[in-house]
Amino acid sequence: MTYEEIVRKTSDTLIQASTVFRPDQEEAYRMAVKKERNPNAKWVLESILENAAVAEKTKFPLCDDTGIPHVFLEVGDRASLPGGFQSAIREGIADGLRRLPGRPMGVKGGDAERLSQCCGLSEDSGAVALAPIQIRELPDSDRVRLTVIMMGGGPEIRGKTLRVFHKHSAEVVIDEMVQWATEGCDKLGCLPAVLGFGIGRSNLEAASLSLEAMCRGDFSRQSPMEQEITRRVNESGIGPLGLGGRTTALATFLKVGPQRASGVRIVSMRVGCCFDPRRATVEL
Repeated sequence: MTYEEIVRKTSDTLIQASTVFRPDQEEAYRMAVKKERNPNAKWVLESILENAAVAEKTKFPLCDDTGIPHVFLEVGDRASLPGGFQSAIREGIADGLRRLPGRPMGVKGGDAERLSQCCGLSEDSGAVALAPIQIRELPDSDRVRLTVIMMGGGPEIRGKTLRVFHKHSAEVVIDEMVQWATEGCDKLGCLPAVLGFGIGRSNLEAASLSLEAMCRGDFSRQSPMEQEITRRVNESGIGPLGLGGRTTALATFLKVGPQRASGVRIVSMRVGCCFDPRRATVEL
């Protein structure tokens, strides 16, 4: 695994994440089309599938909001990483954004200037900085697996991380999550949503678990809790693009982490858009 190989594979993986629906994602949409009775909603779902087919064929981004790159690394406890490993990943991300091309969204300036966005944007698509890399261990393995996930801005506006008083009942926590998700979907627009949830002991841990859920989630395998959240959000009838129908949420991805003796659970939610999670994985 050379520096150049890591750069190339990371770059290719970003483009794959940005332009291609995975098989489980495509099948979830086909199943939603079959179940949908609202003609307007069915048209939206079919149009999303058509958009995905064109994006894969032409290698154009699935969405104009090409997103902020996030990297999720799974590293075997017997793996050996070459020098400059993380630098190679950053270079690969920048190269992928230029080849895609990504939307030029890098805000220029120092801390205050970036906050106020008063110095304008970089014209270089590769200037969109990579979010902090998250790492998990692969027990008894010498493999290294890299997942790139592209996260657009609309869902971030509707996201939420907050404590929930559990009252010794998982149902109380789920009720709150369903309420958050329904309110978020009602404001998102680019539906159906793909809901990402993490439940942890701190704000940071919950947000990290939410990203892990989206990186590992499978549309064809939903846990009972994930199924319940999706079903109850769909009962809202908001539907694709808010036009009504049975498919407000296409799926829910949930990761429950370790918990502490406390009266609260920290829940982090991302109301992902109709193209989420835009992700791809490669072994390095």
